[in-house]
Amino acid sequence: MINSKAVAPMCLAALLASCTGMGSTPPASAGADATAFSDRCAALGAQLMSQAPVRDLVIQTSAWQENLVLEGEGSDVQAPLPAHCLVEGYYGEHEGQIGGSYRTAFRMRLPLDWNGRFLFEGGGGSNGVIREATGINGPGNTTALDRGYAVIAQDSGHDNDRNNVPSHGGVMAFGHDPQARADYGHSSLKPTYDLGQHIVSTLYGRDSETNLFWGCSKGGQEGMAFAQRYPDAFDGIVAVAPGMALPRAAVAQAWDTQALAGVLTARGEKPSVEGLRTLFSDQQFALVSDATLEACDAIDGAQDGIVAAIGQCTTARVEPELRARQCTAQGASDCLESAQVDAILKIMDGPRDADGKALYSDWAWDGGVGATGWQVWKTGLVNGPPSLNVVLGGNALASAFTTPPTPIAPDPEQLLAWQLAFDFDKDAPAIYAVQAPYKTSAWQDVGMRSTDLSAFRANGGKLIVPHGSSDPVFSVLDTINWWNEVNTKTGGDAASFARVFPVPGMNHCRGGPSTDQFDSLSALESWVIDGKAPTSISATASDETPWPGREMPLCPYPQIPLANGADGYRCARPQI
Repeated sequence: MINSKAVAPMCLAALLASCTGMGSTPPASAGADATAFSDRCAALGAQLMSQAPVRDLVIQTSAWQENLVLEGEGSDVQAPLPAHCLVEGYYGEHEGQIGGSYRTAFRMRLPLDWNGRFLFEGGGGSNGVIREATGINGPGNTTALDRGYAVIAQDSGHDNDRNNVPSHGGVMAFGHDPQARADYGHSSLKPTYDLGQHIVSTLYGRDSETNLFWGCSKGGQEGMAFAQRYPDAFDGIVAVAPGMALPRAAVAQAWDTQALAGVLTARGEKPSVEGLRTLFSDQQFALVSDATLEACDAIDGAQDGIVAAIGQCTTARVEPELRARQCTAQGASDCLESAQVDAILKIMDGPRDADGKALYSDWAWDGGVGATGWQVWKTGLVNGPPSLNVVLGGNALASAFTTPPTPIAPDPEQLLAWQLAFDFDKDAPAIYAVQAPYKTSAWQDVGMRSTDLSAFRANGGKLIVPHGSSDPVFSVLDTINWWNEVNTKTGGDAASFARVFPVPGMNHCRGGPSTDQFDSLSALESWVIDGKAPTSISATASDETPWPGREMPLCPYPQIPLANGADGYRCARPQI
């Protein structure tokens, strides 16, 4: 382990040849000699201390990696990673108000055969872990590292093990420290980017030629943060299912939980996490999907099990079909209870205060509503995870997205009770509140829904935003509304630098009855490097769908995929 406090002030004779700008070692390039590159990698830890762009940098690993196989990296057949230099460490350590000392940890992989490009791999959920920095960019796609990118990943300023405080949200304890919360929201991003650039130029002897970002969910929020707050960092960003309104979405999760708990109450049962799991049978969830398809499948011109006409499938269309499937006899199991229909309608309308003002967004009616990837968030799964809306959403809202945060144990039943007591008139405004020791609100720290992308646009940045139409965590309609606002602000020119691609049927980041296999990173490369704006993105259905191998283009909103004969599709504006 090397500490920058010890090394940065000196460049001793023994290190003289390896200090940045002072040695004669030639820069690496594609096909460079592996021995020379591995030697340079081994010496990199000391070199990085010279003029490090972050405070108190500590390098824990600087090691040559060859024939390394990682488990669980998103591929059924695990192939060795390309030969590369692995760099790991942390920086910016500070003592938190709760949870001990916090710091931002990172992992970076720099390939021997470098293509001159840099990719920042976004995180997910509450972060607190460092991803493998291989540059995963969607199911079935070649990783960025395999494509020749140098890739960096980080934990956003807290560690799920080191900073875990059971009485204060467990892994969400960072929300009780102002700096750690800001680091999670955005403050750790640019320093990590700067460090990655420093590592690239130090090892290779030259700067990266192209800088890209890819992330989904919280990673998508990070992409939005870069575009809005640090607009000169990246040439291009893919922000899939972006959590750009995370605090508001967490309010919606409490709303959903209360709506679903109402079904249990109507049955005379006390709401419980286990009760939510069994609230709907698989057959009943299938009825919800069937009702949606019956009402809206053909709007796009094709009766194909996909609701492609995003935004046109309204509650006014779907509610009669749901009511037609409502039980007429007590105890029937092949129908929907009245309270179940009421709960679904309340969820899809989105959270509101007593005056009817929307607190987040409504949701798109879609064939993936009720799919397994939708259920796991709203109700949880029998013999599977409890409601993620409760155990993740409730904890996040209590610990990180309201000011002041609420100390709470990460126990599912306690979190459920807290969500059920949440008052949408008195408690929801806390996501915008500022109270000492916090100098900014949770919305300022974490919300990344600004429609001012003028600096990003002026720097030539390109932004691709794929989003599942039946995402149960972040509403695709909120993303579309955001794009429409950007489009208005830019005088109708948003598509010149930012494009939203709804994915019909897709749940959160992937899954659902959808064509969720698509290569957004290649689309971004074509736009940034070749100047070819994506008029569509080819997409394929996985083996888990009703139609394995089906192909359908993802279309940039406001276009949708329209049937083109012989099971083909074309992107065009809907026929309204």
